[in-house]
Amino acid sequence: MQYIPKLSRREFSVAAGLALSGSFAFGQASNFPNKPVNLVVPFPPGGAVDQAGRAIAQALFKVWKQPVVISTKAGAGGAVGMSTVANAPADGYTLLATHPSIIAVPEAERLFGRTPAVDRTHFTPLALLVADPLVLVVKADSPWKTYEDFVADAKRRPDSIAYSSSGAYSAVHLPIEMLTHAASIKLRHIPYAGGGPALTAVLSGVVAATAGAPAVLAPQIKAGELRALVTTGIKRHNLLPETPTAIELGFKDVEFYLWVGLFASAKTEEAMAQAIRRDIGRAVQEPEFVQLMNKLGAPVDYRDGPAFVSFLNNDEDRIKAAIKRIGKVD
Repeated sequence: MQYIPKLSRREFSVAAGLALSGSFAFGQASNFPNKPVNLVVPFPPGGAVDQAGRAIAQALFKVWKQPVVISTKAGAGGAVGMSTVANAPADGYTLLATHPSIIAVPEAERLFGRTPAVDRTHFTPLALLVADPLVLVVKADSPWKTYEDFVADAKRRPDSIAYSSSGAYSAVHLPIEMLTHAASIKLRHIPYAGGGPALTAVLSGVVAATAGAPAVLAPQIKAGELRALVTTGIKRHNLLPETPTAIELGFKDVEFYLWVGLFASAKTEEAMAQAIRRDIGRAVQEPEFVQLMNKLGAPVDYRDGPAFVSFLNNDEDRIKAAIKRIGKVD
């Protein structure tokens, strides 16, 4: 006969409570959502995160039959919006769409001896939607026809060629510094308050170069206003098939992506997180979502939670190394 241990009243109450809480979480997940879901975008409208966020919101509406409301909460390099989600009820009704700032901003805070208000540990990764490399561009009438020309000139004139970014430790600053480190060159960094002003600085001739998502810069490249020199992905981008990657040019350590992913609060019950991940997997297969992302020039690179975590771990290693090399930037 199998021995069945007797439980004390307290042990029985704890076990019953755990069973009921698990059943409650499962019940919530199976009934989710029964009201609108809030998707926080911690950056200004029009950028890569906002575009991908609006596209997945439309696709999730078809799956959930409930509105997914985009809530723009920009500020502090994304930290304002991220804090909003981290501190919201962990019921699945407040989600986050963000990019590498979820790694870069906290790491920069630690560099200055400050405790980050929020970091990656405050969130449960749900899914990667897109992972686009960046492209380094100069004006089309510049003297540099290739990236090799650019590097050779920078070596002759250290700290003379200026480039613009969307801010210190941003998704423009980091990949350009990866490029400079790999090529053993020194450029002059001019930070701006966003990717738009950084691009304007190049087009107006204030600085020589900047970087951005191929989908954003491809129109100016095709119009003959900009020249693409190099990209930061592992393979050539479909919008810029003639532009080499840094890796194929011999700069093996240069790999950077302006990715967009979805997150929930770290306190979200596992059953709820799994239910949301499953529904995101259904949403990314919606033909309208795929077509819209292709139209934006950012093909879907969907990766579910565990695969997304692996991607984030690799990205975190690259970003932390880059920030450590850059050091403190006022």
